[in-house]
Amino acid sequence: MNIPVVEAQIRDPGDQAGLSGLGPLLAGTLPPGAVVAVGWDDPLLGAGISQGGGDGAAPAEAVARMLDGGDVSPGRDGLALSWTLDSTRVALLVQPARRLSAPLRESWAGLARGTVDAHFASARAQSRFEGLRKSERLRQALYEIADLSGASLDMQEMLARIHAIVGTLMPAENFYIVRYDEVRETLRFLYFVDQRDPWQADPDAEIPLAEMPTSLTVAMLRHGQPMLGSSEQVRRTLGVNTDPGHGPDSADWLGVPMRREGCVSGAVVVQSYDQPQRYTQEDRALLEFVAQHILTALDRKSAQEELERRVDERTRELQHANWVLEAEIVERERAENLQRALFRISELSITAGSIERFYADVHGIIDELLDARNFYISLLSEDGSALEFPYSVDEHDPVRRPRRLGSGLTEYVIRNGQALLVDRHGMAQLEHAGQVRGHGTLAHCWLGVPLSRDGVTCGVIAVQSYGPDVIFTPADQDLLTFVAHHVDGALARKRAQEALKATHAELEFRVEARTRELEQANRELRAQIGERVRAQQRLTHQARHDDLTGLPNRVFLLDRLDGMMRRMHEAGRQPFAVLFLDLDRFKLINDSMGHAAGDAMLIEIGRRIRAAIGAEDVVARLGGDEFAIVLAAVVDAQAAEARATRILRKLGRSMWVAGRELFPSASIGIALWQSRYRHADELLRDADAAMYRAKACGRDRSALFDEEMRAEAMRLLDLEADLRRAIQRDAFEPHFQPIVRLSDGAVVGHEALLRWKHELHGWLPPSEFLRVCEDSGLIEQVDWLLYRRVVAWMAGNPEGYVSINVSPRHFHAEDFAERLLRIADEAGVDPRRLRIEITEGALLDDAPRAARILGTLRSQGVLAQLDDFGTGFSALSYLHRFPIQALKIDQSFIAGLSGDTQAESLALVRAILALAGTLGIDTIGEGVETAHQRQLLFELGCAYGQGYLFGRPRPAQATAALLQTA
Repeated sequence: MNIPVVEAQIRDPGDQAGLSGLGPLLAGTLPPGAVVAVGWDDPLLGAGISQGGGDGAAPAEAVARMLDGGDVSPGRDGLALSWTLDSTRVALLVQPARRLSAPLRESWAGLARGTVDAHFASARAQSRFEGLRKSERLRQALYEIADLSGASLDMQEMLARIHAIVGTLMPAENFYIVRYDEVRETLRFLYFVDQRDPWQADPDAEIPLAEMPTSLTVAMLRHGQPMLGSSEQVRRTLGVNTDPGHGPDSADWLGVPMRREGCVSGAVVVQSYDQPQRYTQEDRALLEFVAQHILTALDRKSAQEELERRVDERTRELQHANWVLEAEIVERERAENLQRALFRISELSITAGSIERFYADVHGIIDELLDARNFYISLLSEDGSALEFPYSVDEHDPVRRPRRLGSGLTEYVIRNGQALLVDRHGMAQLEHAGQVRGHGTLAHCWLGVPLSRDGVTCGVIAVQSYGPDVIFTPADQDLLTFVAHHVDGALARKRAQEALKATHAELEFRVEARTRELEQANRELRAQIGERVRAQQRLTHQARHDDLTGLPNRVFLLDRLDGMMRRMHEAGRQPFAVLFLDLDRFKLINDSMGHAAGDAMLIEIGRRIRAAIGAEDVVARLGGDEFAIVLAAVVDAQAAEARATRILRKLGRSMWVAGRELFPSASIGIALWQSRYRHADELLRDADAAMYRAKACGRDRSALFDEEMRAEAMRLLDLEADLRRAIQRDAFEPHFQPIVRLSDGAVVGHEALLRWKHELHGWLPPSEFLRVCEDSGLIEQVDWLLYRRVVAWMAGNPEGYVSINVSPRHFHAEDFAERLLRIADEAGVDPRRLRIEITEGALLDDAPRAARILGTLRSQGVLAQLDDFGTGFSALSYLHRFPIQALKIDQSFIAGLSGDTQAESLALVRAILALAGTLGIDTIGEGVETAHQRQLLFELGCAYGQGYLFGRPRPAQATAALLQTA
């Protein structure tokens, strides 16, 4: 045995518990010069030797031989002891400096042994404590990673926090995460932190793999398995050449792939530059486990960000549409106001009683269209030598007196005959050019338009502001110019009637043109509003219908059912029925032909269902391969079953999908409306329960929900709740039934049978609750509770093997074998004493994975027995492909050895025994209850038997007591 000598300066699990100081400690209790060597071999703490009081290697080598079972001579005055503490082997060698008396030697030996035992008990407790603390840290880390994926953080901050979480589990100063696109052959470094490599990663940059032929990360992703070791070791393993362009080499490099549905989609890598062998296989398994949770967090975060992006994009689109609509409404209101103002001005030009009243009314109308708080009208005098102001309202110059023509802004408009819009800067430019000279208070913005008579400018209408809060625009200029034209018409009322009619006709023409423009704007606005309504209708349709088949979805169906249930209280309403349809073995189509073929099949299934129901009926896709059908008017249950049969017959016709001819089938559950239903979900629930009854009865059929089924459903629901409480209370115990050798009746092992100590009903056999365990997925939790109790019982009863029953669900977990072996190792039980019993169903779902698990267990001595052989497929290929140690002949064949079917059962049993004998597989007859059955099995060559003839299943304590008295 190669056992390392544990020196005082070495830090390892044993050293942490004080094991390295055992030799010096014991040597210190003897006279100076004594040499003490202590060796140990522990399944949990490992092996080691601690030496005190001497530098030679001879004592340590002698202790190593003692641990291997060899004899060692301690010398004349020496002492050599070896013993076993639980599962720990200990050897002690003492070479005192002088001879010790016999009483002193004996008392010292007892003291030394007690000291060693106490140290090992403390070390094992410390090791278990460290394991629990690591498990707690891992659980907390996984919770934090799951919480981060739903937090309102950006991707880089989330990844930085994940980096910090991983750093609590293992050294992760140098850490990075990559995403791998197998289709595009690209790589993205989502996160990269390195103490020595200055390279900066861009999370959005896609790097083609062809540009990184010598990258360890790329090689590991293509390899598809975790890699651990120095950079040089990993390169040799993966066949990658050295390339300094990918950063400095690591003293220890650990990388694990992230997988989605069996395909590599990324990797997580940690590395150390200064400490070789810094990472262990435990770190590898831990990082591999954490990596999958990181991938889940990344997927959730990516989905969240994509959803937020789409929501933001849609929100911006709706905001833009709203802004456009609001602008159109404002423009429409402005146009309507302008239209009303024009009508009022046109009316004033005809109905105003006096010119002064006309001026005031025009001012009021203009003030509604623009800011005209400072407004005046100026006219040339009859001789054209002066300006008159027949109407003026102003904040700073309340009275405007007539003046002779000069160089003011008003005179400038009259001279040029054109409107003028000018601000204070423009006024300064005109004044600097000598064209104008200010009169009165200086305005901030001034707008004036000319008034004309017979084509000659005769006056001005002006508005002005004294502060920057009011600025006139060219649109205001156009408006005021238009008003000036109407003022011209009012001033020329005494002109000839023909001129007045012409002016009036022109006004009507312009109003009509403007009206047509507004009507066109209104039509365009109504068209846009209609388009928005249609868009909303499309969104509503998408929210209530299935994207794939176009059928109504669950929301639509529940609304329809709620409405029908409310109307059932009206007179003359006929009852209706809900059919819950689930395709049989649809998963096989997806797994074998792909999801595209599955989608095509679902579309055809939806079309056939629509063709098989009436116009008043509704079919909806609930999700996956589940459909719900509402039959609007059903006379009775027979009518509903007849309609269901018609649907099944139409579905059962052959169809071609992806070049293959398929014959689909389905199971239908029927629930008829009754007055006790209050919500649509209750009808769907009962129809779903009836559908499972149809599947249990053989599929491709329908089943009607009745009160018996309702009671059974409630019973199963209560039983599941009781099971969950029982799991929390650990209320499951093993009962052991002996397995004997038929030749002499000797007990060679036991089968651990599950029993549940119910709070009300006492001990329950598996037949009472196992189906609920399997359907609810609780069987795995129950089994692990049972396995721990079985292994604990085996630790105290070291004789014979014990077989445990393993559900097929366990074979879906890659770590089942490692977890089971770890339980045995923690209890100090030899795994060769443990056997597992499996059914043929466990080998059907994933044969390669089942073979790997069975191979791992067999390599550690855990043998497999095939239970209930002869009742399933019983394919001979199973016996060749899988490491099966024994066949358990089903008790139905054993019972037939004593009945009317003795000849048939005898032939079947003889064939099974001949097959097992040819393949070198042991056989165990189950359900042996009579001496005649035992004798027949023995004569036929069956080696072992199990049944009430040899003993009923007993609790653990009773079985242990029986073994001690045997």
